[in-house]
Amino acid sequence: MPLKLVDIDDRLIHGQVATTWIPDFGIESVIIVNDACANDPVQRSVAGLAVPNIKVSVFTVEKFIDVLKKTTLKKVTLVLFGNPIDALALKKNGLDFTYLNVSGMRFNDERQRIHKNMSITADEKRAFEELESLGVECWMQTTTRDTKERVPDLLKNFKG
Repeated sequence: MPLKLVDIDDRLIHGQVATTWIPDFGIESVIIVNDACANDPVQRSVAGLAVPNIKVSVFTVEKFIDVLKKTTLKKVTLVLFGNPIDALALKKNGLDFTYLNVSGMRFNDERQRIHKNMSITADEKRAFEELESLGVECWMQTTTRDTKERVPDLLKNFKG
């Protein structure tokens, strides 16, 4: 199956993605679905620099929904999101996946820490819960060498 991994990492492509997820899963193509990155010419132009031998495409959520309606994935692909809200939008609009990894969601003023490498808002918590209700197993694993933890278990740490 061409869609090999769906991951959330708000840093998008960076060292850990480039050195663990991509080689360990045999990824040939990365699709970044992130409105901010897609709408920023600088971010878009540097998105693939960490993985020079991998095809990297950057789309807004709406554009990737349109792309999915017209084409199918042909290469072994990692679809990378910055948050679960965007992942949920794609799940509801044709991206067929039953496993979602979270490798990093950084803490900020709007997010509450629920794991050393995962912080969420109330809306992100609801998105994870809805993904689970749609049959998507959500796991937190920073790199392929780290232990996996079920996101629903981590959501219990949210005090929102």
